[in-house]
Amino acid sequence: MNNIKLFFYSLFILSTTSFAQSYAPPAGQPGTTAMHKDSSAFVAWATGIEVKRGYVQLSDTTKQHEGSNYATFGDPAIVLGKPSGSTTDAVSLGDGGWAILTFDGVIKNEQGWDFAVFENAVTDDFLELGFVEVSSDGEHFFRFPAHTEVPFTTQINGFGSTDCRYIHNFAGKYKVGFGTPFDLDDLPDTTLLDKNAVRYVKIIDVVGSIDSQYASYDAYGNIVNDPFPSPFYSSGFDLTGIGAIHFEQDTSLAVNKLTTTAFKVYPTILDDHLTIQSSIHFEYQLFSITGDLIDRGTGFSGETTLDVHSLKSGVYILVVEGEKERKVVRLVK
Repeated sequence: MNNIKLFFYSLFILSTTSFAQSYAPPAGQPGTTAMHKDSSAFVAWATGIEVKRGYVQLSDTTKQHEGSNYATFGDPAIVLGKPSGSTTDAVSLGDGGWAILTFDGVIKNEQGWDFAVFENAVTDDFLELGFVEVSSDGEHFFRFPAHTEVPFTTQINGFGSTDCRYIHNFAGKYKVGFGTPFDLDDLPDTTLLDKNAVRYVKIIDVVGSIDSQYASYDAYGNIVNDPFPSPFYSSGFDLTGIGAIHFEQDTSLAVNKLTTTAFKVYPTILDDHLTIQSSIHFEYQLFSITGDLIDRGTGFSGETTLDVHSLKSGVYILVVEGEKERKVVRLVK
């Protein structure tokens, strides 16, 4: 969308006083944009993830479920690769929590949709939403201009419903097994984002409260009315995967660095050594792709180097955890 069209579209949205049903319908209906996980359009899936969990209920941070006041459901490693289509193969972000996913290459801006985000909604209308941001450098992130037409005079309760025809450019628009697609053309041009080299996709849970003290807002200043509260260990957006449509493999990506979080792991394509850079004390576990524990240990602030020269060729999963942050990275040797 060019700048002139975006300008007039913004004026239209801001001047609209009534709520309409402007956007695509549920999966399986004419005009839907939902993309099934088995679509041949997907050529790559996320290979690394870092998660920062949110509270189970932001409006009462003392509330606990399953022994924690933070969301705890799901192992982040489960969302790497193609989604299974099961509602239980997900990682819950909690209120305002986020996940950053990386790939063995870059997402490119070509004609049509460029990638899609999958959630675990059990029906077409029990939807938990997320903002979507992208970055080419891991430092500067840019948010898709999300829009909601859902009225916010009455709170949608924790088990309430949302008509997906009222929402646009939010992750979580469609039920489990169907991805919500995103087009990089929807983002404004900037020298801080290379749309042909997107390496990071960030999903941020929408806090659905209509109380302005806790509310999330769309790109046009509307409060996002979303099921709230949901004070369970599975609260918030439930991510199941991200698929790339326009993608370029890059086996030279030796460093998987995220400057916004506590951990940096490199290289992801292994030789003899693996380095974990951290600003905090942490524990790590190294698994085979079949789930067998190969190594575990602890590390401290600074750089910790692991000797991996004896590993056989294959795919491995590294889990690094400290305080409230957890990073899961797929490694290849």
